[in-house]
Amino acid sequence: MKQQNNKAGKGPDSKLEADGRDHALSSVRNIGIIAHIDAGKTTTSERILYYSGKVHRIGEVHDGTATMDWMIQEQERGITITSAATTCFWNDHQINIIDTPGHVDFTVEVERSLRVLDGAVGVFCAVGGVQPQSETVWRQATKYQVPRLAFVNKMDRMGANFKKVLSEMQEKLGAPAVAIQLPVGEAETFSGVVDLIKMRGVTFSEGDMGSKVGYTDMPAELAAEAEEARAALIERVAEVDEELLEAYMENSDVSEQALVEALRRATIANHIVPVLAGSSLKNKGVQPLLDAVVAYLPSPLDVPAVSGISPKNEEQLERAASDFEPLTGLVFKMATDKFVGKLAFVRIYSGQLKKGQNIFNPRTRKRERIGRLLRLHANHREDVDVLYAGEIGGMVGQKLFTTGDTVCPENDPIVLETIDFPEPVISMAIEPKTTADKDALVDALQDMADEDPTFHTSIHEETGQTIIQGMGELHLE
Repeated sequence: MKQQNNKAGKGPDSKLEADGRDHALSSVRNIGIIAHIDAGKTTTSERILYYSGKVHRIGEVHDGTATMDWMIQEQERGITITSAATTCFWNDHQINIIDTPGHVDFTVEVERSLRVLDGAVGVFCAVGGVQPQSETVWRQATKYQVPRLAFVNKMDRMGANFKKVLSEMQEKLGAPAVAIQLPVGEAETFSGVVDLIKMRGVTFSEGDMGSKVGYTDMPAELAAEAEEARAALIERVAEVDEELLEAYMENSDVSEQALVEALRRATIANHIVPVLAGSSLKNKGVQPLLDAVVAYLPSPLDVPAVSGISPKNEEQLERAASDFEPLTGLVFKMATDKFVGKLAFVRIYSGQLKKGQNIFNPRTRKRERIGRLLRLHANHREDVDVLYAGEIGGMVGQKLFTTGDTVCPENDPIVLETIDFPEPVISMAIEPKTTADKDALVDALQDMADEDPTFHTSIHEETGQTIIQGMGELHLE
């Protein structure tokens, strides 16, 4: 595994990073939020955007105002259909977030998001626990070896049971899940959490959407349980981290800093899944979750260098996370935007993608010039001149690229592993309301097929009917 050291916070490292960067590579986190439907992914995302200052009012799924659910169909149904991408900032770190759908019909959105992410947050319902789609998305994250945190949400709900969900994660998912927090109360008595790293209580203000986080002495009724849980945490991490084991053997306890550093190493190596608790709807637990994203999930420097093959001679190539390596990017999603037209979502692994630059597509063996580059915020777009290594953004108006294509320079090409998509499982015939609508229908269906590799359209040879195929009835709606 190629890893590079870098300082945290703002400002470039001269060996790895160009001067124009806002944040050092070590301070970038590319994460996805994954879950079963209705576990509270989008509500959690909305709180993240609010507390990080990205939005100034909290949107809600139930009233159709969620920032991340920006399609009309999403706002009507109260579910997430496409993967919305956004960038926010927390404690001098740049966090690029993709909020993925939980419904089984839209599993492909999760698949292509996880392919380009460095870490993920699995959201679980404190009542429902590990549900069927939880297992599917967890399996997808394991396939791409994505380090994860888990957030047990809805601790305020009747029937909430933190220990049961933790146990189900271990048994049903086979996850090395370890609590780094304990809830203070459950259901109507849920009031905050205990931080097992600091061994302090954590409280959230009531009058201002939980914006103020406070630390208190350990609640007396949880002191014994917290001591036991912290000992279990240290033991589990020490089993997979020699540095912590040595410190523990010498002193029978470890410092907060040593535990955080060891937990980070173990999480990035997929040996441990830290588990936190909260209620996003009640504004409790989200800021510590953001702290955990920064503390435990990897930067682009902490994951293996991306590998591919040379289209010239099929030689194996590696591209480390650096602005000064050759440009390497992967298009992981296509969309048609009513304001900017055709939009290609791209993850930059190495090098710099610049406005006006000629880029090469090794699949088509053709060059294309970059017109506009965007940083993405759900349905809002911010024009930028450069996307740097480790960033996720959008290319506007590219005609030669589609999902799974590699972005690289013509004089130093590379082909990354493409994204696998399942075949459609359901089909139906559709007709335009009038003959005059036929051409518009064909164009619209082709746009949908370009955006979604699991949506297929064709003309039936015998009947002449237009046939559409997809992953389920909701998908085809």
